[in-house]
Amino acid sequence: MFKSMKSDIRAVFDNDPAARSLFEVVFTYSGLHAIWAHRVAHKLYTWRRFTLARIVSQVGRFFTGIEIHPGAKIGNRLFIDHGMGIVIGETCEIGDDVVVYQGVTLGGTGKEKGKRHPTIGNNVVIGSGAKVLGSITVGDQSNIGSNSVVLKEVPPNSTVVGIPGQIVRQHGRKVDRLSHQMPDPSHDAICELRRQIGELQQELDKVRQEAEPYTPRAVKNREQN
Repeated sequence: MFKSMKSDIRAVFDNDPAARSLFEVVFTYSGLHAIWAHRVAHKLYTWRRFTLARIVSQVGRFFTGIEIHPGAKIGNRLFIDHGMGIVIGETCEIGDDVVVYQGVTLGGTGKEKGKRHPTIGNNVVIGSGAKVLGSITVGDQSNIGSNSVVLKEVPPNSTVVGIPGQIVRQHGRKVDRLSHQMPDPSHDAICELRRQIGELQQELDKVRQEAEPYTPRAVKNREQN
C-alpha cells in the first residue's frame, strides 16, 4: 500500500513541473487524493462490500470533484492533473503511467451489461474534456486530443483528435484522415446532400428540356417561321 502511494507521488513530480515539495503534493493535489480514495474503495469492492465502497467513492468525489467507480481497475502511477469533472466508469481498466486531464469521461454508451467501459493501455495521455466511450481499447503510447470523442478502437502509438475521433498520427507519421475507417457523420451527411442535389439538378434539367418547345419564346419563333 505504502509502496503504491510512493509511486503515485513520484508520478506527480514526473508529470507536473509545478510540483514544488512533498508537503504540497500530499496535501493539495486533489487528483492524488482521488486515486488514494479509489484504492481504498476498490479494495472494499473486491471484498464485496459494495455499499461501503460506494460511500468511500462518494466521499472522495465530494472533496475532489473526481468520480471514480469502485469497480474500475487502475494501474500504477496514474496522474490526474486539474482533475475536476473526471468520470471513470465501473468496468474501465487503466494501465500504468497514464495521464488524465480535467473533464475527461471514460464511460459507456448505453445500458448494456458486462464490459461497457474503455480499456486504456500504458503510457496514454488523455487531453482535457475528451470522451472515450464504450467497450473499446486505447493502445499503448497513444494520445487523445482535448475534447475528442472516441468511439472506436485506437491502435498503439496513435494520436486521435476530433468529433468523432480520427487518427491523425500513427507511429510518428501523419495519417490520411479521409482514408481511415473511423466514421465521420458530418462528412457522410455532406456527401449525401451533394448526391441529392446532383440528382435534383439532373431532374430539373430534364424538365427544362421537355418544356423548352412550349415556352413563349419558342412558340413565337415557330409562328414567325
